[in-house]
Amino acid sequence: MSPQNGQPRTRKRAGTIQKPALELERDPNHHLTGSFLPQTPLGSAPVSRTGSPVSRPPAFRKPKTPWWLKWATDPFIAFKVALVPLVLYFNWELVTPYVAPHLDVRNPFAPLFLISGRIEDSKPGDTRYSKSWFDIPFLAYYVVVFSMVRQFLTVNVSAPIARYFGLRKEGKIERFGEQFYALIYFSIFGSWGYRVMTSLPTYWYNTDALWLDYPHWDMLPELKAYYLVQSAYWLQQFLVLVLGLEKPRKDYFELVCHHFVTLWLVGWSYLLNLTIIGNAIYMSMDIPDAFLATSKLLNYIQWDQAKMYAYVTFIGVWSYFRHYLNLKILWSVWFDCYKLVPAWTKTWDWNAGVYMVSWLPPLVFLSIAALQVLNLFWYWLMLRILVRAIITKTADDERSEDEDDGEDEPTDDKDD
Repeated sequence: MSPQNGQPRTRKRAGTIQKPALELERDPNHHLTGSFLPQTPLGSAPVSRTGSPVSRPPAFRKPKTPWWLKWATDPFIAFKVALVPLVLYFNWELVTPYVAPHLDVRNPFAPLFLISGRIEDSKPGDTRYSKSWFDIPFLAYYVVVFSMVRQFLTVNVSAPIARYFGLRKEGKIERFGEQFYALIYFSIFGSWGYRVMTSLPTYWYNTDALWLDYPHWDMLPELKAYYLVQSAYWLQQFLVLVLGLEKPRKDYFELVCHHFVTLWLVGWSYLLNLTIIGNAIYMSMDIPDAFLATSKLLNYIQWDQAKMYAYVTFIGVWSYFRHYLNLKILWSVWFDCYKLVPAWTKTWDWNAGVYMVSWLPPLVFLSIAALQVLNLFWYWLMLRILVRAIITKTADDERSEDEDDGEDEPTDDKDD
């Protein structure tokens, strides 16, 4: 460019990647990076402004919940809904022997909360289960149960704990509750997934066993229960997002995509008798999520040194489970699947329960790869946080006073 008025013109570099990355890192409402921003002092009042007021987006107001969805937001209503099948079940067990002593049928209310589809000719001591139409009401029941548990833990249990540690702002108390629930859920189901895997030939990520002896349509009872209850959890989480039952985050689209892909994988793997690969992926997701929730909770209560150790540990756990192990599964899907499955299963036959046609392995690969792309995006953000923390000794971005978009108002609780 030619100089004008004797002054050289300087070129500005367009930060096409750097600027969005910084915006994401400093976004207090991002589900991943927001929780690791420096926190305002515990128990502090809102910062007073000396200049002209800054315009703020209107505070989020939860939409009015229709009567038929009240169970999704009110733990007491969810408890009553979940209690009905239990009362009917025990009523049947207690009354039927007296009014119909010769009736030899299964309790009709059992499939609502107990797995169905027992294979009658299972070997003694090795009971197996298959898919059943009763899996649908089972899923629906546990969606209600998870709604009850989630609301109870985030509102009735975690809120007093958050206040005990000095959190006084409603937005932070809600976010603390979400991570408290996540820690409990992923710790339990990560451990349960490990227990289930120890009874499968795929332990520890023996990927050849994913395809040998396909189809795996006859499931161990614990594997079926684990799979369906996990499915109910993700379905409940997806409903919370799409129905707008909680305050949306800035990365709403990313989370919807993640939950949709997860449900897609869960549903089709169950239908196509690929449950043991589903167990391997479930566990690789749940265990690092428990470490992530721990790091976030420590950041909310400002245990900075513990947070840093927890975060470094979390990065290692995430790297191993969500990337190394998932890439190992992807490699097996692409290179081993069609070589190892029995030749007679390379057809689409509903009656035989085999579906390993030529286009299925690429579809499985693309579905898992889509989840891996989301994980890699979040991994990139997390590594940026780690590098910044190593350089500065702390996460030293300026904390926005407008955290939680107006929801961050003091509660009625007074500081002690």
